[in-house]
Amino acid sequence: MANDKKTQAAQPETEADVVQPETAETAAAEEAVAGNEDSVGVDQLQAELEKAQAALKEAEEQVLRARADAQNIRRRAEQDVEKAHKFALEKFANELLPVVDNLERGLESAGQENVAVEAIREGVEMTLGMFQSALGKFNVEALDPAGAAFDPQHHQAMSMVESPDAAPNTVLHVMQKGYLLNGRLLRPAMVVVAKAPAGQATSIDEKA
Repeated sequence: MANDKKTQAAQPETEADVVQPETAETAAAEEAVAGNEDSVGVDQLQAELEKAQAALKEAEEQVLRARADAQNIRRRAEQDVEKAHKFALEKFANELLPVVDNLERGLESAGQENVAVEAIREGVEMTLGMFQSALGKFNVEALDPAGAAFDPQHHQAMSMVESPDAAPNTVLHVMQKGYLLNGRLLRPAMVVVAKAPAGQATSIDEKA
């Protein structure tokens, strides 16, 4: 009986008792590995999320740029159409201006004292008025700058004449009227411009 007790006492631990510590260590290791995998998975998801957000932001910026480009194109197209409407008659109006010039010259040469041509003169005046009215309906404006200061943007100086009665750089005579189409120069006015008399300039220099 005593030997049986010794034999039982000498027997090694059961398989369960031996494996249990190894199982606990293995579980701890697996938990650590799983924790690392979870951490790596979260970092990867975070990186992918940031990448997706950056791509979304870039796509939004591209949409905004495309929208701005479309607005600019539409605005330029509207401006081109507006200019086309405003200045489509430019060439046609230029063809009519010599007719108006000749009618005006005819009235100037006819004079008002000549009774023989009075009827013709009235007809020319009526025709000229109709031309001027038609041009005005399409925003063609005459430039008749007699007595005004010379403007190189709207006037073309054909000659300069000394004049004691007019300030220098004043338009003395309009040889041919100029015209504007919707505010843009269609044809400059051909003018004679005043300049200071030579004697007056000399006297001023002597006083100085």
